[in-house]
Amino acid sequence: MEAVQRASPSPLRAVSGLIVSMALVAIGSGLMFAFIPVKLGELGFSPSVAGWILTGMAAGGFVGCLYTGRLVKRVGHARAYMTLAALTILSHVFLALTNDPAVWTAARMVYGFAVTGLFIVSQSWLNDASPNEWRGRVMAIFYMAYVVCIGIGGYMISFIDTGTAAGPLLAVSLVTLAILPVGTTILRAPLPPEHVSIALRAVWKISPVGLAGLLAVGGLTLLVQGFAPIYAQAEGYSQSQIGLLLFLMQFGMIAVQLPLGALSDRIDRRYVLVAATLLIVIFAGLAARNDGDALWLLILLFAVWAGATETIYAVANAHANDRASPEYYVAVSTTMLFAWSLSGFVIPGFATLMTSFFGVKAFMYVAIAIAAAYGLFVVYRMAQREAAAADEHVAYEPRAAQAVYAPELSAPVEDEIEPEQLPS
Repeated sequence: MEAVQRASPSPLRAVSGLIVSMALVAIGSGLMFAFIPVKLGELGFSPSVAGWILTGMAAGGFVGCLYTGRLVKRVGHARAYMTLAALTILSHVFLALTNDPAVWTAARMVYGFAVTGLFIVSQSWLNDASPNEWRGRVMAIFYMAYVVCIGIGGYMISFIDTGTAAGPLLAVSLVTLAILPVGTTILRAPLPPEHVSIALRAVWKISPVGLAGLLAVGGLTLLVQGFAPIYAQAEGYSQSQIGLLLFLMQFGMIAVQLPLGALSDRIDRRYVLVAATLLIVIFAGLAARNDGDALWLLILLFAVWAGATETIYAVANAHANDRASPEYYVAVSTTMLFAWSLSGFVIPGFATLMTSFFGVKAFMYVAIAIAAAYGLFVVYRMAQREAAAADEHVAYEPRAAQAVYAPELSAPVEDEIEPEQLPS
């Protein structure tokens, strides 16, 4: 027993395995985000085909948000992680086997389900394993690592021969490697969840601004992150230029979200949300007017646009938690996750439909409309309700809209919250 105890890693070393694992998954994910539109463009398909494949991925993610908790309850965190990793590998394999867009759409649906589940499982595990005093830092590292690695994966398209199956096979290899840190860990797995509830009416009463923010930003995230390579390919940018765009876009989160997030701890968070929506309207509007020649200008526009989107995600979550009592945190997180995933499915589908009729820039105008509508709603709510007191603010944590923020699955949720149970 003593020998086993001496061999046990520190908690920090143990959780690093999960972070490394998801970072490897992210590199493969970023590579496929770039590979799919580039390959489809080479095969002569219209940009809307890539859009429908992206929508299929979002649909799978929505199902993953609904059913991952049940999978974890059935088999536990470790086995659920292995199962979802296997599905991720399978989805990449089908991209290598054929160039049929219908098969690719089905494969990306499987991918969306699996990668969303991987996030939920890994975050629940990290939350359970991390001591309170550095849980926030662990989660910030987790998010940063994932976002940067998405960019690294996107940049790798510069070195891939898209005429072969090298891209999907490299993604398969990365996810296979990602299994090793989790498969060999001796980190204690959390207890399976007992119950997870979605309480839309109750959470709307707690924080209309927070819930509406997630309903907006789920779609806004995929519009900028998913359609950026589709747009760049359609506009004739080279593989290396698309890779550079996807890589540098990720740093918009650092350049925009971190200072605005810190500011939201000091003032009414709703001012920051309005500022973020204005940034999206302005920079997406400028991107729509771009003539397709100035690569560095396009990178700047997309980076700020992406950073503003990440800001809405993180600040809207923080605002909702400011308004909620601690006993409602898990139910709020579960409901916000549902709202994010629903939006991430519906809005890209609508944008793809618009692209089919109005061209590849249609997604930019959809993003502008959604951001403007949400910004106006926040202004309206500011006139209806006072700001949360400074001592009611929870500590702001950087979060990535590309990385699903999941409730603690290890914590049981009480029965469905009824709105009448909540304070006015």
